[in-house]
Amino acid sequence: MKARGSLAFGIAAVALVALSGCSGGSNSTGGGSATSGSITYEYFNNQPAAIAQTKKLVADFEKKYPKIKVTLEVAPADSLEQKLQTQYAGGVAPDVVQNDAPGDTLQFSAYLADLGKLLPKSTVADIPASVRAGLEKDGKLLAVPTEQQSYVVFANKDLLDAAGVQIPTGDTMTWDQFENIAKKTTTGGVKGLVWGLKSPTSNFASFGLGFGAKFFTSSDETKAKADIGSAELAVPSRVKKMIDAGYVDQTGVTQSTSDALPTFYGGKAAMTVAGSYQIANIAADAPAGFNWIVLPALEGSKGAQQMSAPITLSITKKSKNQAAAATFVNFYQSASNLAAINIADGEIPATTSALAEASKLTAGKNGWAQVLASGKHLVNPTWNTFTKYETWKSTVATPAYQKYLGGQIDEKGLASALETGWQTVNG
Repeated sequence: MKARGSLAFGIAAVALVALSGCSGGSNSTGGGSATSGSITYEYFNNQPAAIAQTKKLVADFEKKYPKIKVTLEVAPADSLEQKLQTQYAGGVAPDVVQNDAPGDTLQFSAYLADLGKLLPKSTVADIPASVRAGLEKDGKLLAVPTEQQSYVVFANKDLLDAAGVQIPTGDTMTWDQFENIAKKTTTGGVKGLVWGLKSPTSNFASFGLGFGAKFFTSSDETKAKADIGSAELAVPSRVKKMIDAGYVDQTGVTQSTSDALPTFYGGKAAMTVAGSYQIANIAADAPAGFNWIVLPALEGSKGAQQMSAPITLSITKKSKNQAAAATFVNFYQSASNLAAINIADGEIPATTSALAEASKLTAGKNGWAQVLASGKHLVNPTWNTFTKYETWKSTVATPAYQKYLGGQIDEKGLASALETGWQTVNG
């Protein structure tokens, strides 16, 4: 999921980051007793505004703690896990490490310090219990969450108005409402929806939670079997029906989310589904006068739940400067700092206080209210901590979903491919 970070950012959003640049909040004091030392922080954020905000955060930290020196190292987003494996195994890992998603983080559990003992109780309590559970192992908190994303529906308001669509209000909308909008706005040369489904697994798994999907039979990865039933098939089935009905741009089905955006910008599709981080790209890249909005979060038969897969911070167990590292992590986790980094990266803060702070800072800005509201529905599914989930996703699930959407296999074939594929990957 390293690619989820946005590549550009608008002037208005940068202004919001500037407003939130000062560190502080109830968690801004150091987690340990250290007031001096030297630490290394390795991060993979690769978009300009997030990099700038990270550097500002470090500068603010060193101003507050002038005797603690922080050295920044940039890790390659596309090969982060390989680099970390080499660093941990060689005993040369940075003091503080940024990683992506619980499963990626927990695969290195043997090398990580227990943050439950290093950080103030107030900092730990600020993390929603459902999110925190995905970062714990054997009673130890091995990482803290910083940034999250959801999947949201971006819409061309002018096309919706022209089709006589009654735009849903509130925090959520049903899939039936969504499909009806796609149907009503499909007219002439315009499709109701363009959806970049080149890699659909994360979309389908996350949205599936709203229909009660579980995908696996156990929270113990070694014992878990893939179990694909009606709840797990609900989302891909609905999407395929929209494709077959002609409401979905066919080219977009084979594209990435970013590659599908020009169709949306060009007025050839009334809606697009994308990671919430795309709010930054759309604000920066949409044509002048393009009247776009974010629709309420999609709600399935069981609710609007989606998967929490936060970017994380961990402290290396063998760090010789754990107290100083904890002071830095605690500073990073302050409401104002987390809000600033999330606004810069177009993401959703992963703590209660930072989510509230981001809501204040983005008040009135197009789409942010809906994006942040969707963050209230993020949960920790069983597979979040599975270390082999990413392999299953890329080598089994994505090819199977692509065949299903392309009509090469039916629902029974899809379920069989997902179940047997997991058995192969998981041994």
